[in-house]
Amino acid sequence: MPKLKKEAPVSCSTSPLALLGGCKTVTSEMEDLFTWPIITNEDESAVLSVLRRCGMSSTDVSRKFEEKFALWQGSKYGLAHNNGTASLHAALFACKVGRYDEVIAPSITYWGALMGTFSLGATLIFADIDPISLCIDPKDIERRITPRTKAIIVVHYTGYPADMDAIMSIANKQGIKVIEDVSHAQGGLYKGKRLGTIGHVAGMSLMTGKSFAIGEGGMLTTDDLEIYERAIAWGHYERSNNLQTPYLRESAGLPLGGHKYRMHQLSSAVGLVQLKYYDQRCAEIRKSMNYFWDLLEGVPGIRAHRVDEASGSNMAGWYAARGHYVPEELKGLSVTAFCRAVEAEGCPIAPGCNRPLHTHALFSKTDIYNDGKPTRLANASRNLLEDDQTLPVSEGIARRVFSIPWFKHYRPDIIRQYADAIRKVSANYESLLSQDSGNSESMGSWNFTRHQ
Repeated sequence: MPKLKKEAPVSCSTSPLALLGGCKTVTSEMEDLFTWPIITNEDESAVLSVLRRCGMSSTDVSRKFEEKFALWQGSKYGLAHNNGTASLHAALFACKVGRYDEVIAPSITYWGALMGTFSLGATLIFADIDPISLCIDPKDIERRITPRTKAIIVVHYTGYPADMDAIMSIANKQGIKVIEDVSHAQGGLYKGKRLGTIGHVAGMSLMTGKSFAIGEGGMLTTDDLEIYERAIAWGHYERSNNLQTPYLRESAGLPLGGHKYRMHQLSSAVGLVQLKYYDQRCAEIRKSMNYFWDLLEGVPGIRAHRVDEASGSNMAGWYAARGHYVPEELKGLSVTAFCRAVEAEGCPIAPGCNRPLHTHALFSKTDIYNDGKPTRLANASRNLLEDDQTLPVSEGIARRVFSIPWFKHYRPDIIRQYADAIRKVSANYESLLSQDSGNSESMGSWNFTRHQ
């Protein structure tokens, strides 16, 4: 009786999609691929030093961190805050944003960058985003400027530098302050310049989920002495006795904003250690992420969301990285169906991005301070809800982007499997068309979604 031939194992790259019963593409252990932040004995010793002398609520370590952070970034002044939201709140006040002023900001971002306008009595004006960078669109900024416009908030969204040349040209021509939110892009470059040094002031989160991760904290940076001292007077009462700005000295000793915004020194201690290694570690992240996208060059249905580093710009630490999705190249397959199939292959991705803030009731209906009208509209000079109807890119972008794994270490053999998972789904997309139920009306999250 002849022996039966043993069939060769089916390659995962040629098998059916895992979602439809085939084998998974990603089979390797993650190892330390997504481990972040990197905490060593040096971080622990720095924290223990503060704890053992009960210096948690002092400012000596924080001041040292501010000085070194500002020097590293290339700014004259740094001011440590308890979180990024506080640093951006202080930045708004420092730019003299107040009642009846208008602040232009993107609708696609985390709420912390914008909500300080409410307590200052200012009016938040949403602008649309550029569909490629996913950052605020300079052309849309320009058409929304009025005599009331006091500041523009620029978010370097998921690490991609905004078009700062165009934005600063508009702002300088109009005498408007520019606040950079660098929460996604600490240490990033725009045409050779550090992000956070181009606008008039920058604020940023340094919480554990960010690429510059110190536990919980924020940093404000600026070259402007008055802006720096106004931020001190706003939320750092214990440091306001030696201010040089005359009109601020009369209120020294108590915080103008009634806020206590200083950074906890356990975070400052971690920050000092992380700063020593941050650029080196980010370089490895960029090497890993660029390798991933290089493997996917030319794959139908997807495009990298990244800058050309030959221009002198980069994606910093690639926080919460995204990819562009092109459904037209996959016969209209929804990004939701595409991501579900990729996840089944063992590669964690998700459709969408931040949901447009202008569509949340907080910005159109909620009366926070009992004004008798929605808080955002209380001091407005016109019907902002009509303006909010002209943000088409913001409202449609979730159907055209997806999150990707955030590789912290260069492990090419493992990273290749993640890329192969996406390549496999793209090659077999037609098998998903019949069961595609489309995208949800409410894709994404009000907070921030990222993978690993």
